[in-house]
Amino acid sequence: MFDREAYRLGFGTYSLTGEDGIDALATAIDSGYRHLDTARLYGNETEVGTAIETAAVDRDDLFVATKIAHFEEPEKTPEYVRNGVEESLSRLGVDTIDLLYHHWPRGDDEIETVLPVFNELVEAGHVEHVGVSNYTPSDLELADDLLEPSLYAAQAEMHPFLPQDDLRAAVRDRDAYFVAYSPIAQGDVFDAPAISAVADKHDVNEAVVSLAWLLSKDGVVPIPRSETSDHIRSNRDALDVELDDDDIERIDGIDRRLRCEDPSWMEWE
Repeated sequence: MFDREAYRLGFGTYSLTGEDGIDALATAIDSGYRHLDTARLYGNETEVGTAIETAAVDRDDLFVATKIAHFEEPEKTPEYVRNGVEESLSRLGVDTIDLLYHHWPRGDDEIETVLPVFNELVEAGHVEHVGVSNYTPSDLELADDLLEPSLYAAQAEMHPFLPQDDLRAAVRDRDAYFVAYSPIAQGDVFDAPAISAVADKHDVNEAVVSLAWLLSKDGVVPIPRSETSDHIRSNRDALDVELDDDDIERIDGIDRRLRCEDPSWMEWE
C-alpha cells in the first residue's frame, strides 16, 4: 500500500497528545497525509482515533500503523500482546490495524513470544500487515523463522547522519519497506552545510531536502513528525522535490554520524 503516492510520506505522532495533538493530526490529514504512525507507548492512540473519526476522508483512505512493546509486561505473556492490540483497536476506533509493529525488542525470547501472536492477529483479521521496529539484521533473521505473513515493513531511525546501509539492505532483501523515523535528525539537518546548500539550490528548507533524500532511496518511507501547522504542510513539499545525482551524492557524502534514539539497553549491530 505504500506504493500509493499518499502513503509514501507518513506522519509521525510521537508526543502529540491532547487537543494540540488532535489539531496537529487534523492539519496533517487536511494537508494530504494518509499514513498515520502511532504506538501504544506514545499514549496518544485515542487522539489518533479522534482524528480518524472526525476526518473528512474515508477510513479506507487512511493507512493506520501502531506498535506494541512487549517489555511493558513483566511476565512476557502472549495474552499481553492480544489484550494490548484489542485495546489499541478500541482506542483507535478501527476494526483492523493496517500495520502492527513489534516495538523495541528486548531479546530473542520476547521476539519468539510476540511474533506468533501477530500471526494469529492477521489470521483473525484484526491486523492487515506485520512490521518490526528497531530490529537488528539478526533480529530480522529470527523473524523470518517466526512470521507466517511476509514482513511488510521494518521501522528504524534514518536520516543523512544515519543512512542505515546494512539494515536497509537486509530489509530490501525481504521485499519489505523501510520506514524512517526521526527523518530530520530531530532538527540537526538544519545545521549541515551540505544539506543547506542543496536546500538553497531548490529553494526549500533543510527538512524538505532530508525528506526528499530519504524518498530517493529505494523502498524508504519517511514519517516526519511536527506539531506546527506550517511545518506539517511544508514537509509535504518533499514529494515534489527532484534531487539530482549531484544532490544525492553530496548528502551521501556527509561523514557525520548521529543516532538520536539510543537507549542504553539496546545493542545495535
